Amino acid sequence: MAGLFGFLDFTKEGPGIKKDGPKKKAFFVFFETYFRNFWRFILINLVYVCLSLPIITGGMAAAGLTNVARNIARDKHSFGLSDFFDTIRKNWKQSLTVGIINTILTAIIGFAIYIYFNSYINPETQTLFNLAGFAVSLAVAAVFIMMQFYMYTLMITFSFSTKTLYVNSFKFAFINLWRNLLCGILLIATVGVYVGIFVIALYTIPQYIFAVLFTELIVGAITLPAFQYLMIQFFTFGSIKKYIIDPYYAEHPDADIEKRRDLGLEVPQQEDDYEYEDMSWE
Repeated sequence: MAGLFGFLDFTKEGPGIKKDGPKKKAFFVFFETYFRNFWRFILINLVYVCLSLPIITGGMAAAGLTNVARNIARDKHSFGLSDFFDTIRKNWKQSLTVGIINTILTAIIGFAIYIYFNSYINPETQTLFNLAGFAVSLAVAAVFIMMQFYMYTLMITFSFSTKTLYVNSFKFAFINLWRNLLCGILLIATVGVYVGIFVIALYTIPQYIFAVLFTELIVGAITLPAFQYLMIQFFTFGSIKKYIIDPYYAEHPDADIEKRRDLGLEVPQQEDDYEYEDMSWE
């Protein structure tokens, strides 16, 4: 039997949602969506991890998983690995470039945090300048992380230049600040669960610590990436829709019917009577 006694079976069609029925809370919808696609995510997560290990190809892996997570979060059909690799094929140049840039920036920001922190805790160099440098480095890191929440979704959804991609991601980091912060806290919390289990095992069953670590790495690899990417979509796509997609369609109500349907957006009822217009979406 598929799934676990019929549960978590993504091959089955759901009962559907009545158009005028009560809407569920996003919290419940998120977990229902994740577990409904749990078995599909396992293989995609493994491929994502393998493609991310060389670091230089991490951006390509992020673009592929973002597309799968976006489609599933929008309650649209996803072909899983097929969509994953198709997205990489369409966006490999930009995703590779962005991945390399982000790796370099991450190294620079991380180095700055390390230098300022160690300088401040050293009594001989404990100055307000080093404290300020440490605080600014942490703030820059937080903004940079929040930019990642939007960067790959914007990349695979629109035909933005790399410069525009970074500019818009920077704007969204502040436009949706409180939701971004909450999303970041929850993402850290998910990792914290794995770390917590490891720490508990370290003090309770130290003789099995390597087995626990190996098990956690495997479980994390097959569950964590899609969980986090899907969570990011639930927190961020609404802002992208509000500030980019909706204003465009307010001025072009008859445009891009198929692309709107692909994203689970409302479309005019009399589709055949409209002329199609290109918004330069992917």
